[in-house]
Amino acid sequence: MGAQIKLAIENVSKDFIRNDEIIQAVFEVNMNIKTNEFIVLVGPSGCGKSTLLHMVAGLIRPTSGKILLEGKEVVGPGPDRSIVFQQSALYPWLTVSKNIEFGLAEQKISKNERINIVNKYITMMGLKGFEKAYPHQLSGGMQHRVSIARSYAVNPDVLLMDEPFAALDAQLRMVMQEELIKAWIKEKHTVIFVTHSVEEAIYLGDKVVMMSRRPGRIKSIIDISGEKLLSDERRHKQVNEVMITEEQFTPLRAKLWDMLREEMDD
Repeated sequence: MGAQIKLAIENVSKDFIRNDEIIQAVFEVNMNIKTNEFIVLVGPSGCGKSTLLHMVAGLIRPTSGKILLEGKEVVGPGPDRSIVFQQSALYPWLTVSKNIEFGLAEQKISKNERINIVNKYITMMGLKGFEKAYPHQLSGGMQHRVSIARSYAVNPDVLLMDEPFAALDAQLRMVMQEELIKAWIKEKHTVIFVTHSVEEAIYLGDKVVMMSRRPGRIKSIIDISGEKLLSDERRHKQVNEVMITEEQFTPLRAKLWDMLREEMDD
């Protein structure tokens, strides 16, 4: 039996009005996303990747079409989806612990349970010793860890990530990618991740969705899960190992870059 469809994006388009002109950002996108899949959206700047993500989050509504989460139409934000932006967007007046705990209070979770949840994610994201620190006292990478911990703490069905590591240096970005994979394997969320990096897309994704230039359409969906070096069982035990060989990685990168260049060329 195949995996359950978590998200169905059905003929979704989005128009914006700018200076009395209609700008078509996304046009007739159709896609099914299975439970626990890690989907990466790639495409040229302005192709509607973030717009599509924000529609899944319920932050904006489609002009036409609909998005279904387990068969129920998305009409606004909800605790079943959590989004991480490129900027950490932490509350500067709250400590690390209080930032992570923030969304739990609205779920009417007991104080003891909230403390246990916060401690779990502080440990998972390597934030031990910084529980009482404020955002301005943290490095950029640690702020991102707090943002991700806060998103996981509310136990969303779907985790949405809009270029969360784009502003980080290469070394820190690699560390955060590894941390994300560890957390995803443990928590088994469905993830939609937006990036401009072909390499990041291959490293993280089960499927890479290549979008066309504006108006954004799905150009191709590349299933790379079968190309991964490690089996699911070994992946659980050896998450820090390279997940794809150089022989597998190089042609995948070339294929994706060729697709991306086609959309960037006039």
